[in-house]
Amino acid sequence: MAGLIGRIREVDLLDQCCKSGRPEFVAIYGRRRVGKTFLVRSYFGNRFSFYATGIADQNMRAQLRAFNLSLIEHGSLDRSMPSDWFEAFARLKTLLSSEAVRRDSASCRRVVFLDELPWFDTPRSSFRAALDWFWNGWASAYDDIMLIACGSATSWMLDNLVEDHGGFYNRVTRQIRLMPFTLAETEQLLLSNRVELPRQQTVEAYMVFGGIPHYLNLIDRRSSLAQNIDQLCFSQAGELRYESDRLFKSLFRHADIYEAVVRELAKRLIGRTRTELASARDIGGGKALTKALRELEQCGFIRRYRNYHANKNGHYYQLIDPFTLFSLRFLDGSSVDSWMEYRGTPSYHAWTGNAFELVCLLHMRQLKQALGIAGVQTQESAWRSKTSDPGAQIDLLIDRKDAVIDLCEMKYSGAPYVVDADYARKLNAKLEAFRAEERPGKALHLVLVTMNGVAQNAHYHILASTIDSDDLFRE
Repeated sequence: MAGLIGRIREVDLLDQCCKSGRPEFVAIYGRRRVGKTFLVRSYFGNRFSFYATGIADQNMRAQLRAFNLSLIEHGSLDRSMPSDWFEAFARLKTLLSSEAVRRDSASCRRVVFLDELPWFDTPRSSFRAALDWFWNGWASAYDDIMLIACGSATSWMLDNLVEDHGGFYNRVTRQIRLMPFTLAETEQLLLSNRVELPRQQTVEAYMVFGGIPHYLNLIDRRSSLAQNIDQLCFSQAGELRYESDRLFKSLFRHADIYEAVVRELAKRLIGRTRTELASARDIGGGKALTKALRELEQCGFIRRYRNYHANKNGHYYQLIDPFTLFSLRFLDGSSVDSWMEYRGTPSYHAWTGNAFELVCLLHMRQLKQALGIAGVQTQESAWRSKTSDPGAQIDLLIDRKDAVIDLCEMKYSGAPYVVDADYARKLNAKLEAFRAEERPGKALHLVLVTMNGVAQNAHYHILASTIDSDDLFRE
């Protein structure tokens, strides 16, 4: 597994599959460029009995031709073109039944890896029926077979494999939802590429690219971070200049509603309710919106969170994918032409404040570790005052089972943050407004999360806890 960074849970699950002594059907899904193929190929070292990948935007004949070439490459003696998917999978059965079939040397399993599986399923091709016939009618009877199906088209993977109520109902034995890297994993990846950035710049890279390995791998160590952002995102020939245009079409069939939801959520950083989204002209309600919200959450583009004083159905949906937010703000008709020139402006500083809050929300596990409550049951929410003027708000409440509520503020600055008299009054006013309005019956702790720590002065002690970026970089 040389070169594999992070992915500890996923590697452990693959270990379990290899040692289970049962037939295994593993479905791996996640957003484009998150490293699904790299995970599988790194784990098995390309020791596959059979490997084939679907081709984007090609017809059935092209897909079958690619599948047939993979059959021949892996030892099939029949070189003729399959007439349909049933014949193609029959040929795969013959290949896997051969004494000469290649096995994974570590587990002795016959490993079949079908990458970008949804692309094989062209209209009226009967691909799903043939795959059902292959697995349910043959492969699932052999304890040494592992079938790994991988795909970026999340809606297809969920509808047709993971949550299918037809032939694949309860047939997928394991599923891996691959998520973006954490800050710690991002730092490891950059260092493995000999890109040495101070942690503040690593956080800024995360604000722009998120934890998407492919995007981070594009950073050129010979240039500054700002130069890289300009070259990759603002140059007309930049590799990520039009990435957001391709992103949702690669993940979701009928991507229009997904894009409309994301664009609507980008207009209001704290998020919107389902009712507000349904009222938008390009979205509407019903099952289509329910499906889009569920799958956008599965891919890590949005999060669903509760407003503290709302009922159980009072959820907000918030866009939390850094690169999507960056693209919609700066690459989609924005007046910003150069990141080098934009850095340091008042608008840039406003962006860093909002983007840092998002980074913190994406590292909730690390925040809880820093507070010493990793093992405490919690519920995270936000709070908006109904009565105070001006309206007080707290973007992150951690409601703890041990009768404490942490009221968290996030501040981004290049030096230790100074809690002056004015900010101390504002913090105390928020705390008292929350106490008076909600009467929580729990201890209230003010927590400040910063990039470079908090300066110790006369007002510092209003805080119960402080968390800095080093805490966010913990594994």
